[in-house]
Amino acid sequence: MLSLALLTLKARKGGFVGTFVALLLGAAVLSACGILLESGIRAGSSAERYAAADVVVAGRQEVELTFKDLDGSTVKESQPLPERVPLRASLADRITGVDGAKAVITDVGAPVRLVTGAGQPVPGHHDAGVEAHNWSSLGLGDFRLTTGHAPRAAGEIVLDTELAAQADVRPGDDIRLMTTSVPRTFQVAGLVALKDGGAPRRSVVFLADATLRQSVPEASVQAFGVLAAPGASPHRLADAIRSTLHDDTLVVHTGEGRGRAEFLDVTVSGSNLVVLAAAIGGNVLLVAVFVLYATTSLSIRHRRREIALLRAIGTTPGQIRRMVAAEAAATGLLAGVVGCPAGLLLVYWLRDRFAGHGIVPSDFGLALSPLPFLAAVLVTVLTALVAVLSAAHRATRIRPTEALGEAAVETPGLGRGRRITGGVLLVLSAGIFVTGLAQDADFFTLVGLANSLVLLLVVAVAVLGPLVSRTAVRLLAPLLNRTGVTGYLAAANTRANVARLAGAITPLVLAVSFSSTVVFAQTTGLRESADQLRAGLVADHVLTAPSGVSPELAQKVRDIKQVASATGLVRSKVVAMGRMLGAQESVSLSAQGVDPRALGSALDLRPREGNMKALSRNTVAISTTTASWLGLGVGDTARLHLGDGTPLRAKVVAVYERGFGFTDVTMDHDLLLAHTTGKVDESVLVRSAPSAPDLTRALSHLAAAYPGTVLRDGLAVDDQLAEQRANAWVNYLVVGVIIAYTAITVVNTLAMSTAARRREFALLRLSGTARGQVVGMMRRESVIVIAAGVGIGTLLSAFPLVLVSMAVSGTPIPAVPGLGYLAIAGATAALAAAGTMLPTRMLLRIRPVEAIGAKE
Repeated sequence: MLSLALLTLKARKGGFVGTFVALLLGAAVLSACGILLESGIRAGSSAERYAAADVVVAGRQEVELTFKDLDGSTVKESQPLPERVPLRASLADRITGVDGAKAVITDVGAPVRLVTGAGQPVPGHHDAGVEAHNWSSLGLGDFRLTTGHAPRAAGEIVLDTELAAQADVRPGDDIRLMTTSVPRTFQVAGLVALKDGGAPRRSVVFLADATLRQSVPEASVQAFGVLAAPGASPHRLADAIRSTLHDDTLVVHTGEGRGRAEFLDVTVSGSNLVVLAAAIGGNVLLVAVFVLYATTSLSIRHRRREIALLRAIGTTPGQIRRMVAAEAAATGLLAGVVGCPAGLLLVYWLRDRFAGHGIVPSDFGLALSPLPFLAAVLVTVLTALVAVLSAAHRATRIRPTEALGEAAVETPGLGRGRRITGGVLLVLSAGIFVTGLAQDADFFTLVGLANSLVLLLVVAVAVLGPLVSRTAVRLLAPLLNRTGVTGYLAAANTRANVARLAGAITPLVLAVSFSSTVVFAQTTGLRESADQLRAGLVADHVLTAPSGVSPELAQKVRDIKQVASATGLVRSKVVAMGRMLGAQESVSLSAQGVDPRALGSALDLRPREGNMKALSRNTVAISTTTASWLGLGVGDTARLHLGDGTPLRAKVVAVYERGFGFTDVTMDHDLLLAHTTGKVDESVLVRSAPSAPDLTRALSHLAAAYPGTVLRDGLAVDDQLAEQRANAWVNYLVVGVIIAYTAITVVNTLAMSTAARRREFALLRLSGTARGQVVGMMRRESVIVIAAGVGIGTLLSAFPLVLVSMAVSGTPIPAVPGLGYLAIAGATAALAAAGTMLPTRMLLRIRPVEAIGAKE
C-alpha cells in the first residue's frame, strides 16, 4: 500500500499541493506555539544578583486553588501572582541551621526612581525601572566594585556602570533617589559591574543595609541566598531546605531557577505566555481539522472512479483506507519536517510582537529544544490521518458491484445519518442561543456559550453542506437566469452539483463566521470599555507618571482648598474561584484601590446595589460581571488572594456596572497599595471645588516636587485599554491564521473543482460555446459561492455576537465597524474569485480537442 500511495502522490501532484501547504502552515504555527509554550514553562533569565548563590529561597509566584470538578474529582489550578511575594526575615535563622549551609544572605529590595540634578528621571536599562538593594546582598551576585568604595554613610549610594552612564554621573556626583516621597539627594560612592563586563538585565543601586531600611521603608525581603559549605551538593542542600521549611508558599531554586527568582517580570509573563500559546495552538488545530477535512473530502470525491475501480477488481476497504492513510502520512510527514524551520522564524516574529504589546519583556528568551518540533510533526501527521480517514469512510464502504455506478454520477441528497446529525446540531445551537438570552447579564456564561455556539453552527453547516448549497442555489439561481445564457448555464451547473458547491462554500462560511465572531467580539468589548471610561471618570484633573506616583501626593492634593475630592488610584490583580457553565475554575481578576470618599465625585462606577463608600480593609465592591462569575452579591463574603498571594476574606458591600472600563474588583486604596511591589499609585484623580481659581497652577506646582509627574485633564483612554488591546491583538492573530488557512482551502478547493471540469469546458467549447461565455458562466458560479459563503458566515456570526453584546453592554447590537467587515468579506470574496477564475483561464488556454481526451 505504501508504494501504491507514493505512486498516487507522484501522479496527482496538483491534488496534494493544497493539502501539503495547509499541513505545512499548521506545522509552522504549531511548532511556534510549542516553542512559546515550552519557553513559558521554562521562563527564566540567567541569574545576575543571585549568580554566586548555590541555593535561592523565594516566595512562590503563584497561588494554587483546590476545587471539585463536575464529576466530583478534586482539581488543582494555579494562577500567577503579579506582585512579588514578600518573605519573613526570621526564615533566615531556620535556613542557617540546615546541614550543608555555610552562610545565608538576606536580599532586601524595592523598586525606586532615580532623578538627575536637572530633574530628569532615569528610566533604567530596557526601560524596566531601577531596583534598590542592600549592600550585603552584593555577595550573592555576579557584580564587582569597579570604581570608588562601598556605601558607608547614610547619604551614599552605589550604581551599576550602565545606569551611571545613563544618568551621566560618576563617583563624587550627586543623584536623587525617589521612592514613595519627594526625592532625597545621595552622593555616588562607587560603581559596580557584572564580572563579564556586560550590562545587567535590570538596573540596580545599592545602599548600606541601615540606610535602605530608613530611606526605603517599603523595601521587603525578596529572597535568601544560601552559600553551600565546601563539598556540599547544591541539590542536596536544596532538598534539605525544602524539608526544613515545609512551606508551600516558598520555592527553593538552584541552577537556572535562580534567574526566575530574581526576575519577576519574566516569571509572570512566562505564565501568561503558556495560556496564550495554548489558546493559539488550540484554535489553529481546530481550524486545521476543518480545513483538511474539506480539502481531503474534495480530493476523495474527485477520485471516486479510481476508488470504484479498485473496489471492483477486489481491493478491500481496509486496503484502500491504508492506501489513503499512507498518502496522508507521507504528505503530513513531509509538511511537518518542512514546516518546522518556518515555525522557528515565526516564533521570533511572534516574540517581538508580544514584546511590542507588553505581553513579555523585550529581552524575553526563547527555550529551544527538539520537543516542540517533534510534537508538531506528530500532530501534523495525526491531523492528516484523521482528516483523510474521515473523508474516505463512505467511499470505501460501498459494495464492489455498486462501486462503478456510484462513481458515475454525484450522489443526490444527504444520507440519513448526516441529516440526523445536522438536525441535532441545529437544535443544540438553538438551545444554546435561547439559554444565553435567558442568562441576562451573566457575562462569562454568555461568552462561553457564544464560543460554543459559533463552533456548533459551523459544524452543522459542514454536515448539512449539500442541503445548504441547494437552498442557496434556489434563492440565487432565478437571478442568474435573468443574465442570459451564461447565467442559465451557471444556475444549471450549481443545481446539478450541490455537493461540489458545498465543498466550496463551507471554507468561506468557516472564515467569515469565525473571523467576524472573534474580531467583532473584541471591538464590542473595546467600545464598551472606552464608553465606560469616559462616563466614569468625572475628575477634572489627573496626575500621572510613567513609573508611578508617590502615594503621599494624593494627600497633599486633598489639602489644597480648591479641591473637592481626590484619590490615588492603584491597580493590581486578585485571584478567586469562579464558576462558568456549572464548572468551577480559578480566575485572575483586575483590581483597583481608591479612597472611598472620592467615589461618586472623582470616580463614578455606577453602583447597581449597595454602598460604595462602605469600602474598608475588610470590604470590597465587585463589578456585575465579577458578581456573576463568582456567584456573589451584596452581603456575601468574597474569598480572594491579593497580588502578592495574601489571602483576604472580605464582605461585598456593593456591585457596580462599569467594570469593563475600570476593574473587576474595587477595594480600599491603602489595603491594595500595601500588597503591591512598587507601593506607588498609577495616578491621582482630582475633582475641583465649584469655585476653584488657579487650581491648575497649584497642581502643577505640587507636581514639580515629584519629578516625572505630569498634569492632565483626564486619563488617556488608549493607555487604560492597553491590556485589553493586547488581548485583542492576540485574537486578531488567531483571525489571521484562520484567513491564511481559508486562503489555502478556498484556492485549493475551487482550483481542484475547476480543474476537474476541463472535459466539461472542452465539451462546451466544441459544441459552440465561446471562451468568453465559459468565463462568464464561471464568474456567475463564483458569485453564487461568494454570496452564499459570505452571507451564511455573516448570519452564523450574528447569533454569538448578539450573546457577546448582551454580555458586555446589555444590548443585542454588537460593534461592527464597516471597514472591518468589508475587509473580512472582501478578502474572502477575493480568495474565492481567484480560486475559480485563475484555473478557468488557464484551462481555457488548452485546445478543446486535447482537453476532451486528457486523462482524469
